Amino acid sequence: MWQAKNTEEMQRRGFVVRTEIRDWLREHAEDLAAAMEIPLDDVGVEGKDGAGQRAEVVWTRVYSKSRTPSATDGWYIVYLFSGDGERVYLSLMQGTTEWIAGELKPREPAALKKRIDWARPLIEQVTPERADLLTEIRLNARTRLGKGYEPGNVVAIEYQRDAIPNSGVLSEDLLFMARLLGRLYRATDDATHVPGDVPVEVREATQSAATTANRRSARRGGQGFLLTAAERRAIEKRSVLLATEHFEAQGWTVKDVGASKPYDLHLTRGDEKLHVEVKGTTSDGSQIILTRAEVEWQRRFAPDNALVIVHSIELDRSVEPVSATGGALHCTSPWTIEEETLTVISYIHRTGL
Repeated sequence: MWQAKNTEEMQRRGFVVRTEIRDWLREHAEDLAAAMEIPLDDVGVEGKDGAGQRAEVVWTRVYSKSRTPSATDGWYIVYLFSGDGERVYLSLMQGTTEWIAGELKPREPAALKKRIDWARPLIEQVTPERADLLTEIRLNARTRLGKGYEPGNVVAIEYQRDAIPNSGVLSEDLLFMARLLGRLYRATDDATHVPGDVPVEVREATQSAATTANRRSARRGGQGFLLTAAERRAIEKRSVLLATEHFEAQGWTVKDVGASKPYDLHLTRGDEKLHVEVKGTTSDGSQIILTRAEVEWQRRFAPDNALVIVHSIELDRSVEPVSATGGALHCTSPWTIEEETLTVISYIHRTGL
């Protein structure tokens, strides 16, 4: 039974997950690499049982070093031990926390579900052969952290404490789950955006703010691919094009002023005028980045203003230069920016020195 204190029993439990299981997994490294279709030197194994006080739910995971160097990031397979010690799951898992503005925060349950709904169809061609796969796990945890793992499960195999199979079966199960993990890695590598993920623009902005503030957490890897300058230009060009076509179809005369004004499009139609901010993204558009100047100017322009979000843009990285296609347009006009819809990423602090 779990105790927060570092008792003899908890020390033994920690040695099992941090050393014994880790070493057993490392013996399978070559087979794991082949199953995941990644280089051998990219296979990572680690076990954790808490820092300071002992964690209620302990684990040992297998992952790609280049994709998920932290258990907060991406996808991995993990042995999760229930808080009461009665069962262990071999779970195809996702990170259930994320770095926001330099702080570790729980992922929203809705975001975790979106990622699961994206992942399960990718593995469904293989999973029907296993009748023992579970879509829900019960860790019997009392702590918030312990409970937080449950909604991150994609599929899992359950082992009861008094019915642990032999090493051969455990190895077969491990490699089966590794093949599923490899499918998710390849799909993630090819995806422009994974539903439920923090939009790449938000990751860039928060990482930049954390780096500027010299936060150590800003140097953490594995939080998803960032956009190149060429990709940003392609997304911007695509979003402005769709926005222009949208307004021209309504009889507006459209002028692109993004290079010289604090907004993107200036619209006129008779005596009417509109100041339009255009945001393009590969995500679902639920979050965008606004500068302080953009917010202040749009508040001055209201009600003669608009926000156009072109979301779900697809990037084709197979061509040179990269091209952007698709996209769904959403227009809000007049655009009233409410304070509660804004999240501060960083501050300037006047120290008085």
